[in-house]
Amino acid sequence: MPPLREPSALESRATQGSASSSAPTGFVAALTLTDAAMLVAGSMIGSGIFIVSSDMARTLGSPFWLLMAWVLTGVITLAGALSLAELAAMFPRAGGQYVFLKEAMGPVMGFLFGWTLFTIIQTGTIAAVAVGFGKFLGVLWPAIGPERYSWFPSADMCVSWLGCKTPANAIQLGLSPQRLVALLSLWLLTWINLRGVVHGKTVQTLFTAAKGLGLALLVILGMLVGRNPEAIAANFSGGNFFGNVPLTSTFVLAFGAALVGSLFSSDAWLGVTFAASEVKDPRRNLPRALLIGTGMVTLLYVLCNLAYLMVLPMNGSVDGMTVLARGISHATQDRVGVAAAEMIFGAIGGTLMASLILISTFGCNNGLILAGSRVFYAMAKDGLFFRSAGTLSANGVPARAMLMQSAWTSLLCLSGTYGQLLDYVIFAALAFYALTTIGLFRLRRTRPDADRPYKALAYPVLPALYIAACTSVAVILLVADKTRAQAVSGLVLVLLGLPVYLLTRRGQASVA
Repeated sequence: MPPLREPSALESRATQGSASSSAPTGFVAALTLTDAAMLVAGSMIGSGIFIVSSDMARTLGSPFWLLMAWVLTGVITLAGALSLAELAAMFPRAGGQYVFLKEAMGPVMGFLFGWTLFTIIQTGTIAAVAVGFGKFLGVLWPAIGPERYSWFPSADMCVSWLGCKTPANAIQLGLSPQRLVALLSLWLLTWINLRGVVHGKTVQTLFTAAKGLGLALLVILGMLVGRNPEAIAANFSGGNFFGNVPLTSTFVLAFGAALVGSLFSSDAWLGVTFAASEVKDPRRNLPRALLIGTGMVTLLYVLCNLAYLMVLPMNGSVDGMTVLARGISHATQDRVGVAAAEMIFGAIGGTLMASLILISTFGCNNGLILAGSRVFYAMAKDGLFFRSAGTLSANGVPARAMLMQSAWTSLLCLSGTYGQLLDYVIFAALAFYALTTIGLFRLRRTRPDADRPYKALAYPVLPALYIAACTSVAVILLVADKTRAQAVSGLVLVLLGLPVYLLTRRGQASVA
């Protein structure tokens, strides 16, 4: 591993001074408020909204709690946007959340975030979305299934000290047809972005428009055209809506674990700050883009789940012979979006929806691959990542950072199912969202006179509630049997960043 170098005080001042002048060189500030808001929404909408409600339905037991989980997710996301928009306006430069943490808490915390972004958050999200892409391609090509190839090395890893208690919660290593498709889509998008930012932006624009159409059609047609009397009766009549769910500590843990799916589907909303140097008037437009984008997606997600409940019964049978009989909870391979479309249009509906979801996931990953590589490039320029990642190719892109990202993501694609990958990502993401918001409080104390074009709404109450929400869900993920193995693994990976940082510092000192 090439040595990482902590900038000297003089270099730090130079870096900060150049952030507003020389850093944007080579970047074109072409993103308007509308563009930035669409980038927020486009990064959030991937495959999750079309998949995770099935697993959530099996866990939560009633339509009311399913909708409440999505509403609470929206509230948490909006609270985060309202709070962290202050930091986005204060530090409108490439790197986003990495810059916020480094400015608020120093280079060690900046390194830990970047380490975790590389090992879990960004790469894990890309891997999960890529596996989701393979899952939906299986609708069009049934041979693309989740069963692992016998000819490829595979193992079920259940380590007790990582929190795995039963084989059902084991980390499933190996290669399946769906994971192979995930790898191919990852490599194709990496190749496209290696050719230059123009190619990446073109793909993003086209696919974002298509994904918006897919979700809007699902909501409108589900609520107005595909209303199913049997499903509506099963979900909303009598006491079915609230169900018979006892409010015990066991249910609280189950509810927190169920939030993994909805929080993952709503994640990546802060990614627009990674490209802050390309936003016009960023101090004004970044906070607005965050609020508009997260608000729009929150509304769409709640309405989408309401549409699901109008088309399909929530509680179906695992042995059901029809789409209606399987319901939301046992939709084939959790593809609840496809199931809803089949109820509306018949068999052709599943094909159409699967095609639109493939476009959605493909476009989502394009943006994630592009954004992540820029953060790693910015970190390398600050001496907090592999030095070779801080170089640009002849096409003007951080090619080495992108290839490193692709290599590690490929390994993650082989390390688990879609649901397991979500558990890796969300624990680490929540931890750093909470830490970044703590950084907001710290900067209010240490830099009271700093220019703040936007100030967090309802400070300090709303940011404090956001910290409490993120921390509470993260603790639940560590405690709940279903998520403990992946959450503990994520925590271990975060903490491994500390000795890595210290070892590289020691290596630098010996070289000096």
